[in-house]
Amino acid sequence: MNRSVRSVATALAVGFAIYFAARAVWWTVQPAAPLLMVASILLYVVVMVASVLVEGPNAPRLPAWWGIIALLAGIAIPVLVSSSLQPIHRTAPFATWYIGGVGLLAVVCIVRRRPVIGWLVLAVLMAVSSVYLGFFVALELGLVGSITWAVVAQLLVLFWDRAVRDTEHLADIQRAVSAWHATQLVRQRERRIRVQYALGAAGPVLTSTIASRGRLREEERLEARLAEGRLRDELRGASLLNDAVRSAIRDVRLRGIAVTVFDEGGLDELGEARRDEIRNELADVLGQADVERVIIRAARDAHTAVTVVGRSGTGDSSDDDAVGLWHEIPRERSVDATP
Repeated sequence: MNRSVRSVATALAVGFAIYFAARAVWWTVQPAAPLLMVASILLYVVVMVASVLVEGPNAPRLPAWWGIIALLAGIAIPVLVSSSLQPIHRTAPFATWYIGGVGLLAVVCIVRRRPVIGWLVLAVLMAVSSVYLGFFVALELGLVGSITWAVVAQLLVLFWDRAVRDTEHLADIQRAVSAWHATQLVRQRERRIRVQYALGAAGPVLTSTIASRGRLREEERLEARLAEGRLRDELRGASLLNDAVRSAIRDVRLRGIAVTVFDEGGLDELGEARRDEIRNELADVLGQADVERVIIRAARDAHTAVTVVGRSGTGDSSDDDAVGLWHEIPRERSVDATP
């Protein structure tokens, strides 16, 4: 319940409590035991105001221990009022103030998220007023109103809680949509950057190829192959690349080693600092490669972020090739690697 709504509800509850207390002191007949009447009024005012204002660890929920006090007060107040009057005067207007007053106390307990206490207070009110006044007489003197207000309060609390849950659910959906939209914007930006980088890398080679009508010198052919490989790298494994990795892959290819990059999400959900560490380690591993083919794969694995496999063609087929390089980079930084 927001602050403004709670302030209005508090003001209404205190106002009605003052009204019932003022009605109680407007005696038209002298009570037989006025001290009991005064004690009931004071008890009501203290318990009622405290029930409205007391805070618990789960505000605005009424503390359980105070709920018990409110229930005991709901029993004591009708008994004190009825005991202070002669039976013939118990139906006087000032004598039945406790029916509305204790009913209001039940409503406060319900609104303060103690519905069991609230309904017990109302049940006690019905029982005590029926004993001293008679059930149907109590209904005529205000018990119907107390029951009605308790039912209305319970329904309002249920509808309010449902509205709060729906609002929170809509807020979660809105946050999810905003996050998805932000992710899409980032991905679009990354795609534009990759396209621009690819065009910057391959553009001159393509222009030269078109200008020479495909008649390229040997060094131009090498540059074209490097540009093609760079394009594949950017499309297949952009998250694995930084300047150091790109430079290491270029150097490896210049040494005649074939390099293939596959990014299958191995770096997803990792922080940018850890990604940089993985890329730098990958660049170091590539700098030491002495094989014919290198396969870099970032698969989705609980422990390994990147696997680097190097093969040499010493067998009759690719399946028989010797593994000359095997290096795994973990998702989490190794404790032994900590300086």
